[in-house]
Amino acid sequence: MKGYTSRDVARLLGLTVAQVRGFARDGFLSPSTARGRRTLQFSFQDLVVLRTAKALVGARIPPRRIRRALKKLRQQLPRGRSLAELHIAAEGDRIVVRDGSTAWNPESEQTHLDFAVSELATRAAPIARRAAQAARAAEGELDAEDWYELGLELEAVDPDEARDAYRRALELEAHHADAHVNLGRLLHEEGLVEEAERHYRLALREDPEHATAAFDLGIALEDLGRPKDAIEAYRTALATDPRLADAHYNVARLYERVGKKAAALRHLSIYRRLTREG
Repeated sequence: MKGYTSRDVARLLGLTVAQVRGFARDGFLSPSTARGRRTLQFSFQDLVVLRTAKALVGARIPPRRIRRALKKLRQQLPRGRSLAELHIAAEGDRIVVRDGSTAWNPESEQTHLDFAVSELATRAAPIARRAAQAARAAEGELDAEDWYELGLELEAVDPDEARDAYRRALELEAHHADAHVNLGRLLHEEGLVEEAERHYRLALREDPEHATAAFDLGIALEDLGRPKDAIEAYRTALATDPRLADAHYNVARLYERVGKKAAALRHLSIYRRLTREG
């Protein structure tokens, strides 16, 4: 369900087709081959990596460092979540990827780089919408995983189309936990918090160790004015993923609010240690 051809990518990013194919051969992209054709198809995540590559080349970073940085970046971009809110920049001697309050660095040498992924999403939106239209035209040929993958592609560029894709995935496979989580998050962002809570809980029913579902449920419960329930949701997330820094921060804040200062300090200390490590 990847919707960007080599020519699309070249036009969006101001590269030549040969450069795009050269970056693909370097191994830090994951293009697929269109069904029945030999044309390479790239994902929006590939666009983010290539946009970073172009900036690094423009800053005259040595090719060896570019390859190392981009392979690490590729591994660390969030999977199953929208990339639109990411901001990729140079911070001191590090490449830093920011996602809300979280930051991590894919490499540790000086770079000159600063761009918001949302800008790229705006430029890519028309192509992504055409991919959604093509998917609907071939509806009978797509399974739940196809619609889920399309939803991932569309989140950054067209949340409405992404919601539709996730709903179609769930019509075909009601037990698809990741589709429930991502649909829930999009509904949550739209202000439909109770409906989002329902999808998070359905995801956890299918996969009780889904840390992202539990974390997002905690945020929803906070928004619904249920701090004690939110604490339990964050604790569930941390039982599966003890290194989930934002969950430690959120639960520390809630423990402080309900007067459990020792617990708050413990989680805040873990949060600080984890973010220093990142």
